[in-house]
Amino acid sequence: MIDWMRYRLIYLVISALVIGIGVFSLFNWGLSLGIDFTGGTILEYRLPDGGTKIIKSGLIDETKREEIKEEIVRFENVGPAIGPELIKKTVYALAISALAILLWIAYQFKSIKFGISATLATLHDSLVLLGSFALLGHFAGAEVDFLFVTAMLTILSFSVHDTIVVYDRIRESQKKFGGSLYDLANKATSETMVRSLNNSFTIIFMLVALALLGGETIKWFAVALLIGTISGTYSSPFVAVPILVTWDEIEKRFRVRK
Repeated sequence: MIDWMRYRLIYLVISALVIGIGVFSLFNWGLSLGIDFTGGTILEYRLPDGGTKIIKSGLIDETKREEIKEEIVRFENVGPAIGPELIKKTVYALAISALAILLWIAYQFKSIKFGISATLATLHDSLVLLGSFALLGHFAGAEVDFLFVTAMLTILSFSVHDTIVVYDRIRESQKKFGGSLYDLANKATSETMVRSLNNSFTIIFMLVALALLGGETIKWFAVALLIGTISGTYSSPFVAVPILVTWDEIEKRFRVRK
């Protein structure tokens, strides 16, 4: 059996570096907000080869529209669909959901350690996604819009589900065989790794295809889901479980000293 937990400090350092780069990007460049947040104009141009290209910009008035209307097949002014109040409510909803997940997992596994470790793993995935889009927004023009919010909620549920699968295997082995949490975590990680990778790769292949061939409308939505899927696949065995094992070992050492 592979000793996965032997390298748990390396896993956590990798996560800390990725999150650190993301936080740096967020503070320096911030997120590039789409017109769902800011409002603006959607322009659809007809290209010489017969195709079309969609451009989103700041608000354009009717006078400027008349100047460029020759090549336009669609002109639409839109207001911000996601106002400050809705953003605030979304943040509150996420916080309440995270607390509910924490308490539910803690109840199901009869330990607050499981709940907090799983919640920290989902926080990890959120920070990775936000930091990645701060980088992509600065260097590749990626915008945060309503689809990005949808992608974030989707990957959080994916991450929690994957973490619960590993935790459930730890609980089953604990009942059947007993032993230290360190050994049980290694066993559970080994038993669920292939299943998790197979499941994730089927999703990743589809999302790569969507990102490359799906067009501008869903490109960044697919990229957000792709980043979240990769992060969620990593965080379940290499963030949630190492945090749980490390917490358990620190708790045992503290008890011995007392």
